This record gives sequence, structure tokens and C-alpha cells, in this order.
Amino acid sequence: MKIIVHDTASALLDLLHRPHAQRPDALREILAPLQEVTSRVGIGDLVETHRTGSGFRLDRDDPRHLAALERMRQARVWQRIEESLAAARERLSTAAPAARTAGTVHVVLVLGDPDNPLTTLNDGYFGFGGIPGAILLTMWPTATSLARIEYAAAHELHHNVRYANVVWDPTAVTVGEQVVAEGLAEAFVRELAGEAAMGPWATTLSGAELDEACAKVAAGIDVAGMQNLPAYVYGDRTTRHLGQRPVGLPDFAGYAAGLRFVDAHLAASGLTAAASVALPAREVLANAGVPTTA
Repeated sequence: MKIIVHDTASALLDLLHRPHAQRPDALREILAPLQEVTSRVGIGDLVETHRTGSGFRLDRDDPRHLAALERMRQARVWQRIEESLAAARERLSTAAPAARTAGTVHVVLVLGDPDNPLTTLNDGYFGFGGIPGAILLTMWPTATSLARIEYAAAHELHHNVRYANVVWDPTAVTVGEQVVAEGLAEAFVRELAGEAAMGPWATTLSGAELDEACAKVAAGIDVAGMQNLPAYVYGDRTTRHLGQRPVGLPDFAGYAAGLRFVDAHLAASGLTAAASVALPAREVLANAGVPTTA
């Protein structure tokens, strides 16, 4: 598996000095390595996804953008992502040598929108790596994101390898699959770099609140269909932002519940999160004592 971390620092700097009308095409060029991969599974124009999501605004000048980009360059964000992914690849290939992978994984980092509520909720960073061969990272430099962005990349690489082996069917995928995937990816980050590297989405719940969230997620473990997953995985605030119906869960409850289920699986099986990368969710959940019919 070859990993290419594209030099979007230089490309974004060039984009931010262009007229507004030229910026969508400049971003399209930045995203082209991912678009080539995602188009094969029916995903449309990633520039439109950027516009409607949490990406930086293309239609205005904002002095914060150049300053943010410079902070990221000074923090060696791109180099650290590359180093973290190399370590993650080595651990995965050693622990799960039979797991299939994409031949090449393209990694693209773009600026986020500091005014978007999802950027704030995610403490400035998040990623998407569920399509083998493509990892998109979105970041606005905060103290947390500057300290942990490379570990988000490792989290996404775990997903990338997982979904080269586990089928993601948008109509049939269950809550169980996604929370297991998120729990495994966060446990993998912990294996790679310790608890301090883990994302806030997996570690903020505790005590009775975590117990209640786990019970509710477990009760919905067989809920199927990609459109039904956000309520159980991301929590009520994000679900409302997406225009969907919440089910009464705190932010990122599915990540915290998934981590608890995965930790129970790891204890019962003696496996690592790296070695578990290609395991079916039903096996992980069975080891964790979470009943499922899927």
C-alpha cells in the first residue's frame, strides 16, 4: 500500500491568492486525486460537497485563512500526517498481513470553515476515509487539532483498510457496523500513540451518561440504512444540523459506545485493534456481549 500525502499547503496558498471565480476550479484540482477514486463509487463533485459541508468558504476573502494556513505550515502538519500514516501502515500490515488494501491511498488535507458549527463541534478537525484509496482531512487550526490531526489520519487509514475488506452497502449497513468501525479506529490510535492522541469524540462521555448512551446505541444496533446512522453515531446536535430526526443521544455517542464495545471485544479475544481491522462487526459485537440479529 503506497500512501501519497499531497502538498495541499502550496496549492491552498495559491488558491487563496486567486480571484473568487477561479477558486472552485483550483479546489477541484486539489481534490482531483480523491475525485478519481470516489467517482468509481458514484460520489459526485467533491467541490459541491465542500461548499455544502464544513470546508472553507470559496466566495469571500477572509484574513483568517492565510493565517490559519501559516499556523499549519509552521506546525509541520503535512509532514506529521505523513509520518503518522507510515507508522500506521506498518502496524496494520504487521498485525493483519492478509487484509486487502488499496494499492495507493491518496491523502488530501483542506482548510475547514471556522464559522461552521460542525467544525466547532469537532474541535477543528475531522476526516473521511471509508472509500479505499482516498482520505480527505478537513482542519481548522485549534490547540486540539494542531496536536492531533495526524492521529485523525491514522484513524481514517484504519477505516480505509477495513472497507477494502468489509462491504459497505448504503442500504444495508447497520448502526453496529459504524460504531464498531469508529471504536476500532480510535482503539487503533490509542495503540499507535496513547490515549492522549485519541479524538475528543470518543473520550468526552463517562459515567452514567456513557452507560445510558451505550444502552441506547445497543438497542438500535440493528437499525439499517446509511440515512439512519447519524442519529446513533453523531448525536442529536449533528443529526438536527443534517435535517434528520434525533433519538436522544449526546454528541458523538456512537464513537464512545463503539469504543466501549471494542474494548470489551479486545479483552475477550486478546486481539488488537490493528489485528481486528477486517473482522465482521457481528464478531466484534458478539465478543463484547452485544446481541445483534445482523
